[in-house]
Amino acid sequence: MKVIRRKKELAVEKVTVTGIADKGKGVGRDAEGRVYFVEHVVPGDVVDVRIYKKKDTYFEGKPIHFHKLSDDRRPPFCEHFGVCGGCNFQNMAYEAQLRSKEEVVINSILRIGKVAVGEFLPILAADPTTYYRNKLEFTFSNKRWLTAEEMTAETSNYANVLGFHRPGAFDKIVHINHCYLQGDPCNELRNTIYTIGVEQKLSFFDLKSQRGFLRNVLIRVTTLGETLAIVSFFQENEDQRKTFLDEILHRVPSVTTLLYCINPKANDFILDLDIVTYSGKGYIEEMLGDIRFRIGPRSFFQTNTRQATKLFDVVTQFADFQGNETVYDLYTGLGSIALYIAKKCQHVVGIEEIEAAIQDAKDNAERNNLTNTTFYAGDVKNILTPEFAEKHGKPDILITDPPRAGMHESVTRMLVKLAAPKLIYVSCNPATQARDLQILSEIYEVAKVQPVDMFPHTYHIENVALLKLKNS
Repeated sequence: MKVIRRKKELAVEKVTVTGIADKGKGVGRDAEGRVYFVEHVVPGDVVDVRIYKKKDTYFEGKPIHFHKLSDDRRPPFCEHFGVCGGCNFQNMAYEAQLRSKEEVVINSILRIGKVAVGEFLPILAADPTTYYRNKLEFTFSNKRWLTAEEMTAETSNYANVLGFHRPGAFDKIVHINHCYLQGDPCNELRNTIYTIGVEQKLSFFDLKSQRGFLRNVLIRVTTLGETLAIVSFFQENEDQRKTFLDEILHRVPSVTTLLYCINPKANDFILDLDIVTYSGKGYIEEMLGDIRFRIGPRSFFQTNTRQATKLFDVVTQFADFQGNETVYDLYTGLGSIALYIAKKCQHVVGIEEIEAAIQDAKDNAERNNLTNTTFYAGDVKNILTPEFAEKHGKPDILITDPPRAGMHESVTRMLVKLAAPKLIYVSCNPATQARDLQILSEIYEVAKVQPVDMFPHTYHIENVALLKLKNS
């Protein structure tokens, strides 16, 4: 493989992309075995790569010339592809996306975890592959992201926009005309909100100077036809706020709940603020299986409702409930998995760090007449102790669904001490899951692994692993 230099620029010719790696970058090797992580490529591409980062064991770069295009390439269907920073795999056939994600799971567990797996099950595809998210957040800004062509033409970036943060340019927003991630009425609602802001000559937020009136809007939709929107204002102006919110309700009557907050802070986080119900009941409702969930402005809920049902069905199948089990559900959120399985077992105990989520879990258990659930708010590593297990009984089945960072090592060690006959590990990060599986392999064998594609056209992967005690 030939290495060339162009005006102090290091480039490598004809790198064949063979797979995908962290954050959706393509990965390839040269004849000497050196590894290249390349942006904006598809497995099967043959490219010249401009290197922008050199490490001892690998290089990172961008394609500067394509010698061959992969047979798995497809035309992206979104006008914002490659600009907004989302949906990295829109230029790849969906079947190829699934194959690549399966390979990521297999490589993570076998190479990072170094644990044997009884059976790798085929990844569960998403249906549909567009308009699948139930939640999106958009940002107002008085500065927009400029394309390379616009920068060359010295176009001004001062313009009122509403859209997504461009990765690496947090103070500039990519204005979104149509997004294929969230279904009706998301696009109509977002575009209408933008139009109202422009018509009423309201100031859009400037992140650097911390000025402006309109700041953020969060939109949730449900399969039951309900829509919740939260508008975040940087400062209070009652007359402007009411006129703005009233016009939203007038033009988009499908909004069933409209809320607002005043956020004068330097960051966009709103869950620590007073969120006021302006119109509607203050929450929306959604169904997973036969469980009806109440979702408020602070509720955490699986972002892809339809795939969440498939995911929870996998958990249920792996558990193979007999009806008499004590189940621990760690990192339970608002109790979505715990409530989904409650009717199939004797008792479920859920633990979650966020207190508001636990209150949601308790409320939703009551609303669904579930009397065999117990929920605790607090850090799992602090709550899950031998005394806790003595109080609630040793779990027959333990379910854990930690955040991307995986489980704290002390939690993993506690799971080894508990030695539940079955452990079901749900993960949104196969790499940290594999790390944790290595510790758990002291007493467990991995019987099955089931990837689930929760987020088509992105590099994100959900994976469920069934662990059983060795020699049981």
